Amino acid sequence: MNDTPPEPTADFGFRSVPRAAKKPLVRAVFDSVAPRYDLMNDLMSLGVHRVWKRVFLAALAPRPGHRLLDLAGGTGDISFGWLEHGGGPAILSDINASMLGVGRDRAIARGLVGALSFLVADAEALPLPDRSVETVSIAFGLRNCTDKDAVLAEARRVLRPGGRFFCLEFSRVQVAALAPLYDAWSFRVLPRLGQAIAKDAASYQYLAESIRTFPDQERLAGMMRAAGLARVEVRNLSGGIAAIHSGWRL
Repeated sequence: MNDTPPEPTADFGFRSVPRAAKKPLVRAVFDSVAPRYDLMNDLMSLGVHRVWKRVFLAALAPRPGHRLLDLAGGTGDISFGWLEHGGGPAILSDINASMLGVGRDRAIARGLVGALSFLVADAEALPLPDRSVETVSIAFGLRNCTDKDAVLAEARRVLRPGGRFFCLEFSRVQVAALAPLYDAWSFRVLPRLGQAIAKDAASYQYLAESIRTFPDQERLAGMMRAAGLARVEVRNLSGGIAAIHSGWRL
């Protein structure tokens, strides 16, 4: 009789993989797509992600005296928007050095490095002190994290009392008529475009699948409350194709 407990697993798209294997697999996806990450987002959202990010930045309400921690910040769109709209210093953080390298190059080109610091770090275990920032954001990154509860707990830990957490992520479509069109785009068209443009259908297939396995609006809101965030709010965008979740550390 074998009493060895089963090895913990995690979702990698529609596949179940050993929990310890997910981070290297996700890292390989983003190593592959980093040079074309902005194009990838344009393909996945038909360019609408740019509008969603503008709405997200308005929700962040950048202020000169507030510091932003931009988790899974990748190529820097949210950090750049924060600074350009008058926010205080920003920390652009990502577990993937390739993505952060693209963000650093873009920041230099835009003259934003003075108020911006870069941090290669796992959002599940941040090397930052408690109560050190006023705002934490994560845009299109939480679904790629292995332990999402740990990310939410870390976000709360580093927030100062009165600080706020924001998550922008693909979510569950709320308009029934959109669902079949969205599925056809995600699973039939997107991987083919990924192969044609980036020579990488598999990474785009994973990204489409990762959206479907991500917690829906209500479940993610519950996870945020369980992590100790208060006054949790959800705002659907484009019929729920994406959503902004926010919560306070009180």
